[in-house]
Amino acid sequence: MPENGRPASRRQVLARTGALGVSIAFAGNLSELFAGTAAAQDLGHRGYGPLVPDPNGLLDLPKGFRYRVLSREGDPLRSGEGPVPSNHDGMSAFAGRHGRVHLVRNHENRVTAKFPVPTVEGLTYDPAGKGGCTALTLDGQGQVLSERVGIAGTAVNCAGGPTPWGTWLTCEETEDRAGTNGYTKDHGFIFEVDPANPHRTGAVPLTAMGRFQHEAIAVDPRHGIVYETEDAFLKPFGLFYRFLPHRPEGGVGSLRAGGQLQAMRVPGVPDLSSVQETGAAFDGVEWVDVPDPLAAQTPVRLQDFGPKGITHAQKLEGCYWGGSCVYFVSSFARGADGSAADHYGQIWRYDPSARRLTLVIVFGPDTDVQLPGESPDNICLAPGGGLMVCEDGNGAQHVFGVTRRGEVYALARGAQNIGTPEAPEWGEFAGVTFSPDGRTMYVNCYTPGTTFAVTGPWRR
Repeated sequence: MPENGRPASRRQVLARTGALGVSIAFAGNLSELFAGTAAAQDLGHRGYGPLVPDPNGLLDLPKGFRYRVLSREGDPLRSGEGPVPSNHDGMSAFAGRHGRVHLVRNHENRVTAKFPVPTVEGLTYDPAGKGGCTALTLDGQGQVLSERVGIAGTAVNCAGGPTPWGTWLTCEETEDRAGTNGYTKDHGFIFEVDPANPHRTGAVPLTAMGRFQHEAIAVDPRHGIVYETEDAFLKPFGLFYRFLPHRPEGGVGSLRAGGQLQAMRVPGVPDLSSVQETGAAFDGVEWVDVPDPLAAQTPVRLQDFGPKGITHAQKLEGCYWGGSCVYFVSSFARGADGSAADHYGQIWRYDPSARRLTLVIVFGPDTDVQLPGESPDNICLAPGGGLMVCEDGNGAQHVFGVTRRGEVYALARGAQNIGTPEAPEWGEFAGVTFSPDGRTMYVNCYTPGTTFAVTGPWRR
């Protein structure tokens, strides 16, 4: 059907019908991702049907689903501290008292951000930093009760992850030093944010956890070990880390006591992209002490890890704990960038008790619709069974669901926000997470920064 007098492309037709989700090829045993979790009890489904165009032009969802806009960049923060900051990214939801939900939301702001995170006394690390977090509190009906700064003065806060004791670890995806881009302090750290009382955690960098291009974290709830990904898309690529805290029992502020940062070495595998077969497993994974976690002279991924070297991977992003294992994502690998091989997304599982690393999932384009830019980024387990994946690529952006059987479907599609029908531009999704009761999915549109709450027949 013509669109504004022009023939619709096949991609536009697929986008309107919701069929675009099938263009992500998928290989692997998804059931492994849900072992030992509540989601493992669900048999999975084939999705919720085609996406219905939103008459308001914000978010297309399947029939029976509804969204509420919780917050948009530029609107006033309810605290009166300033406008809602730009570039909504990683996010997590925490249970509060009396049925309330606390949302902590990253803002991946650089010094050029249109709306910086407002500086607040006691919550600001570097006044020149424009990034940070905001914290929203919702009542039992999902209405916003408060919205305020959680931490300010940080830089390029991309993802992070929740802790078992109910705080959020926000990660700076930068290595800029003091004096660069006007910063007055070094950046590239992890910070802890208490969603209910940000002043309880303040703005203290967890320096022992390393200074590099952080992306996401996951905490082993049994042993307190924190796993960390490094999002480096240019060679030398990033590493996969673990942090052994001096206070493994956890608790607010416990990570300030320090610990040992280590990087993963897979014997005989210098680059994870070289592994292409799902189910490939590697025993005897080694962990090597990082010589200089603060990277005073040399970035961590370039440091000397001995004659055996270290294992690198391009674009390490999402990370979460499931059952007794940690899972992490490599969003893509490109030989043109220096990777050993190409792929369009991998999900890896590391089993600490067995010291075994397994390639669980490989994403890629099928032979019909080539989507080389579309790659998995933020991921989370859905309470009703399945995996939710935020797309980070070109063209129309989606939140995809992946069933335990490996079926991929579109759950949400963002509307065009800038550009023209002939050359649309789209804001990627980020920070997908679910309320503690599993009834609401929260997700961000990166730009223009928007936070959505999505409800519907999740267990249908």
